[in-house]
This record gives sequence, C-alpha cells and structure tokens, in this order.
Amino acid sequence: MNPDASLITALVERWRPETSTFHLPCGEITITLEDVVTLSGLAIDDDAVVVDIPDEEWSAICLRLLGRVSVDLVGGVDVVRIVWLRVEFSHLPENASHEVIEQFARAYALSLIGGVLFPDRSGSTVHLQYLLLIEDWQRAGRFAWGAAVLSYLYREMGRSTLHIMHTGTSLSGDLGGWIALLQFWAWERFPHLAPRDSETACSGSLA
Repeated sequence: MNPDASLITALVERWRPETSTFHLPCGEITITLEDVVTLSGLAIDDDAVVVDIPDEEWSAICLRLLGRVSVDLVGGVDVVRIVWLRVEFSHLPENASHEVIEQFARAYALSLIGGVLFPDRSGSTVHLQYLLLIEDWQRAGRFAWGAAVLSYLYREMGRSTLHIMHTGTSLSGDLGGWIALLQFWAWERFPHLAPRDSETACSGSLA
C-alpha cells in the first residue's frame, strides 16, 4: 500500500508527545491498544517484547539462527539489509530439513518485523535483536506484539514531532513505525479521508 504522505504528515504535525494524543480542532484523539488489536489482530496483553543483551557476536547469532551471515556484519554492525533477507531466502530448497525450514521462516518473519511492524526511518534494515525474539516459536507466540508496535509508533511520532518543532521543517517522509496501521486508523476514525474507490481500499488491507 502506498502511504498517504499528506495525511501522515498532517497527523504527525498534530501529535503531542507529552500526552500521546493528536491535537485536533475537535479535541484530542489517539490510536489505542483496542484500535491495534481490531485493525491488525496482534496480541496486546501477553508477555512484554523485551530483548536480553546477548553474549554472542551478532554474526554468530545470524549464523546460528539463519544458517548464513550477511557480509555487512563486520566491525560490530548489528543490522542486516531487508533486501538481503529477501534475496538469500527467496527459494526454499526441495527436501529441505526441518532446521532449514525454520531458518527460512525466521528470515521471512525478520523481514516482516523490519519492513512492516518496526521499520526504522530508512526502511531498509532490521536490527538482529528481533531475531532473538523469534528463536523459539512458542515463546514468540506469547509476546504482546500489538502493544510493542503501538509503543514503537508512539516513539517514532514523538521523535518526528520534536524534529519538526526544533528545525521548523516538514516531516519529509522520514518516519519509522507501522505507517499503514496509522493510515488505516485515520481512515476508520475519519471515513471522509478514506479512498472512495472500494477496490483501492481493499487492496490496502492490513490482512
């Protein structure tokens, strides 16, 4: 889905980090945990998404959980490029072992985490700390991903708002977080802002 830059910018410019709300002429409003679970289906009341600092080198973690290492992981680099994940894990070999299947599944989940749920401002890399969260699939299923997504989006909007206030410049598109979630929330709360073309609206479904 292509983001509506004008809508997102208008919302961020009205975001107030001190209250975590949008200040509109009609009053204050915000995206809530209930909105997140309704729009995305992600859990909001399970275990907190917390990553322990590992003793291993990031390259060793990458090799252990993905079966291969990005050439970018040198000199203490702790992120991989999303395009590397998509290229390296684009085709699952025939008769792949259970271990290889899990590695490909982790690569897909990691690209989803870095490209959709918790994208940074570049939108092109993902931190390997998230890989530790999906090492154990049963444990990963107990995390409150929805609450973490909302918290991350709050933080990114706060950072962008402070940048706008301090520099007097516009957002210019460098906003991290799940932008599609924010856009769909705005469409739900302000239906007159949503696309009138039903085909366009359906093609942008979060599902």
